[in-house]
Amino acid sequence: MLTIQLDQTGQNGYIYHQIYMKIKEEILNRNLQPHDQLPSKRELADTLNVSVNSVNGAYQQLLAEGYLYSVERKGFFVESLETFHESGQLKPSSLPVDLKEEPIARDDWYSFSHISVDTANFPFKSWLKSEQKAIHLHQEAFGELPHPQGVYELRETIARLIGLARGVKCYPEQLILSAGTQSLIHSLSSILPADQIYGLENPGYRRLYQMLKNNHHQIETIGIDQKGVRMSDIHKKQPNVLIITPSHQFPTGVIMPISRRIQLLNWAADQPDRYIIEDDYDSEFKYGTDSIPALQSLDRYDKVIYMGTFSKSLLPGLRLSYMVLPQHLLRRYKEEQHFFIQTANLFTQYTLLHFIKDGAYQRHIKRMNGLYEEKRKQLIEELNTIFADNVRIIGENAGLHFIAEFRSNRTQHEILQRAKERKLKMYGMDRFTLDEQLPGHQPGFVPLVLGFSHMRREDIQPAVKRLYDAIFGK
Repeated sequence: MLTIQLDQTGQNGYIYHQIYMKIKEEILNRNLQPHDQLPSKRELADTLNVSVNSVNGAYQQLLAEGYLYSVERKGFFVESLETFHESGQLKPSSLPVDLKEEPIARDDWYSFSHISVDTANFPFKSWLKSEQKAIHLHQEAFGELPHPQGVYELRETIARLIGLARGVKCYPEQLILSAGTQSLIHSLSSILPADQIYGLENPGYRRLYQMLKNNHHQIETIGIDQKGVRMSDIHKKQPNVLIITPSHQFPTGVIMPISRRIQLLNWAADQPDRYIIEDDYDSEFKYGTDSIPALQSLDRYDKVIYMGTFSKSLLPGLRLSYMVLPQHLLRRYKEEQHFFIQTANLFTQYTLLHFIKDGAYQRHIKRMNGLYEEKRKQLIEELNTIFADNVRIIGENAGLHFIAEFRSNRTQHEILQRAKERKLKMYGMDRFTLDEQLPGHQPGFVPLVLGFSHMRREDIQPAVKRLYDAIFGK
């Protein structure tokens, strides 16, 4: 017997949907048994005082989902469904506390984050003009899947850009675009031999370390000295693939001199299975001198895989990175990765194409380099004024962050907790340590990573005062 009560006010949804939900509930609760016949559409419509169309809509939805089956000239019947198992653990009725996310109001926070960039000075009007061009000139392209390596015209434009700005030598065909550096290295690791040993800078990029570790790659951590990765660690631990940040070591800020670069290139050339992955993540910003050419520009042996990103120069949320493969690896990539679908947003690719071609990107970089240099200089001055001899600045000549070592009896964890209580967003060196032992720093000093890109100039002094209170206050 099918009994249905409807809410005619519409507050509980459309009539057909109420009928559908009630019949489905009756079937799942076994109040309607397998192969029971339902009333005809007209009969149920008359009983409920609704239109036949409402009943038909409910029946058709139940039929589509497999709750009913129909027999020509006879009507609708209940499908034979298995009952849900009583064994097993029922899913929780609410989200556990440890999985809940609480939105954090950042209005009155100051950010020393190395991840953020200055959005207040981003040329959104120019970007919107480039978006309009992308829509006007490339409408047909949006109806198809993009090339697996990314839009050719953009790769061609990027090849020219990094050739002029970084000295990188490549053809557009050698570029692979992707939504982030992690996915590029994931693809790259799949075309290199499975037994490769990856050498990662320590301190360094923990997200990348964790990704390679989760994918069961063998990893060795390589220490840092005043010239970058230590050659003694490389010879001792014998990695095949080095992942390094020579233009601005992440996070220490060390700029690798030509002597160490030549040593690394010679090391890579000594064995056929050795490669260097050059992560040039924020090379657009250099202070006091011209930018230093990329390591790839010195490579005579096709051993350097160059990687770049627009996360620092534009916006992290755009998610657009690229790598330049040596030609012999490009052939292997095309053979083994041809079935992958391009992950970088096609609309973003075409927008960036016109943003660069119209000169807006170059103007933006020139302007931001000046603004970032002013912020960097002001932050260092405030730190030296307020902390005096209790602070030492390291790696401040490039990029969007530097290391500040503070004389303190408090631990790094205590300082970061106190900073959070004072609404300061910042990170310590523990975040970038790839093994259990924290790389050495000046005794009695606590190293913190201070980014300045997201900070407004008028906020720098009060932010430094809050930091002083976090380190020395009661």
